[in-house]
Amino acid sequence: MISRIVQNDNELAIIIRRSFKKDGIEFFTPGTYSQQIGYMNRPTGYVIAPHVHNPVTREVQYTKEVLFIKSGRLRVDFYSEEQVYLESTVLEAGDVILLSLGGHGFEMLEPTEIIEVKQGPYAGDHDKTRFDPIALNQLRIREHL
Repeated sequence: MISRIVQNDNELAIIIRRSFKKDGIEFFTPGTYSQQIGYMNRPTGYVIAPHVHNPVTREVQYTKEVLFIKSGRLRVDFYSEEQVYLESTVLEAGDVILLSLGGHGFEMLEPTEIIEVKQGPYAGDHDKTRFDPIALNQLRIREHL
């Protein structure tokens, strides 16, 4: 299953649930995203030809993060660019999320291992603006199948 978190026609996140499965290849991001995320399911013996990636100059304005939930469970809270709380959802081991726009925060619901991939180089304090989280009694959890 694929979930898309959208606010005012802006895609804030793409969630690929661990239950997602199909044959072939599918990319979930448009070609304009500075971080691409796709899925491949290939049979035994399928060959991807050896290749190198050519140097291409790209301009990245916003950091896009991909999180692979290796183990555990966590809640992700989504915020607008203006730091207004929108909704939350729970991610579990095997889920993958691409965070593309807006704000986000996390609370671990049990011990959790995460692998994070994002563009570099890291810009330190210039890379993000921190703000106060939503109060727990105001959470709106989006359920998934």
